[in-house]
Amino acid sequence: MNRPLTSSDFAAWFAVGCKPRNEWRIGTEHEKIGFCMDTFRPIPYDGERSIRAVLERLAGGEWEIVNENGQPIALKNGMASVTLEPGGQLELSGAPLDSIHATCLETTGHLKALKTISAELRIGFLGMGFQPRWGRDDIPWMPKERYAVMRRYMPRVGNGGLDMMLRTATVQANLDFSSEADMARKMRISLCLQPLVTALFAASPFEAGKPTDYLSRRGACWLDTDPARTGIPACAFEDGFGFQAYTEWALDAPMYFVVRDGHYIDCAGNSFRDFMHGRLPQMAGQYPTMDDWELHISTLFPDVRLKQYLEMRGADAGPWPWICALPALWKGLLYDAEAEQAAWDMIRDWTHAEVTALRQAVPATAMRTPFRDGDLLPLCEQMVDISRAGLERLNICNDAGENEARFLTPLMYAVVSGQTQADRWLAAWHNEWHGDISRVFADAMHP
Repeated sequence: MNRPLTSSDFAAWFAVGCKPRNEWRIGTEHEKIGFCMDTFRPIPYDGERSIRAVLERLAGGEWEIVNENGQPIALKNGMASVTLEPGGQLELSGAPLDSIHATCLETTGHLKALKTISAELRIGFLGMGFQPRWGRDDIPWMPKERYAVMRRYMPRVGNGGLDMMLRTATVQANLDFSSEADMARKMRISLCLQPLVTALFAASPFEAGKPTDYLSRRGACWLDTDPARTGIPACAFEDGFGFQAYTEWALDAPMYFVVRDGHYIDCAGNSFRDFMHGRLPQMAGQYPTMDDWELHISTLFPDVRLKQYLEMRGADAGPWPWICALPALWKGLLYDAEAEQAAWDMIRDWTHAEVTALRQAVPATAMRTPFRDGDLLPLCEQMVDISRAGLERLNICNDAGENEARFLTPLMYAVVSGQTQADRWLAAWHNEWHGDISRVFADAMHP
């Protein structure tokens, strides 16, 4: 390195992501909570029926095993990967694709391969946002060095961090932007709408086998994880917001670690700004590389995360139709110019304080959360309608002539009925399930 990198260098890293509209793609990530079919217990990392066995069976063909300290911890296939969350939640990080139809094929192929393996190992995977039965102490930790650092640090900054790591699952959509101004506008829209997405996708009402005070127990975890790296950055609501402003926020956010020679150095709690100036206690006199910056950015968890694309992070994992519904929703809102303008008009006068208050409230009351003179249900309906119209104008069709608006079906049903997936599971628990939480394992299991 000829000179230490500056905040301007780090801000310029984000700008590399700018793409012309005809190169925009969308990526989808979804997590699943594994369990043993006979006991409903979490799947261990090692053994005959294990996460390791799943990875080894999924490997082959175009999927290459990634090892850490001699143990398989991921699979890689070009820009797609299968990774492990701390409690063994299995995640498919899909490749950037040009349509939701392609996303559906990718997701279906992954779940089909997983179904064959699951039958052999007598295991299943839940499509829901929070482990419905087992506590932290019942869940095995995956053997990744980064998780050991986070496990030590999380209890110092919040009470929900370990639950977030071990017991939650999400679905996420990744979107492109054309310029700094386009990023800023998309960031503002999506931060404002993220509480509505949390409400609409609420699918985690249980803990320890019983209903909780939340429709999104996953969403509640994030309220008490680490306020310095989560939530809704106020800078995105300020005039002139752009790559530099996000960089300044990220520089002051606490670090977790630095990787050298394949091993993680615990730097938890120190700021990247100190590292930038050579003042990181664990690496005194040393300066960060761009790889260090990219790693640090990946350890920040705002509701919308900026990388060289935008990550939408507000939704519970859910049953199969809900996986493709999330990228479809965001594509319809942000990839059609008329829809994006309608979304902007919807939220243009929402304040940071209002959106932050919404974020605090929606895990408990979802679409029934009060806002201004009403509640979120009509706003969720408006959001889905804007997206549907955007997808219909884009009119990207499959071989049957159906456009991508078809993937919004579960969302349209939810806003018409006023019922989230969590509401439906709660009704079943109180009625036909007679309080038997094992019934949700069958109902929420991926096909």
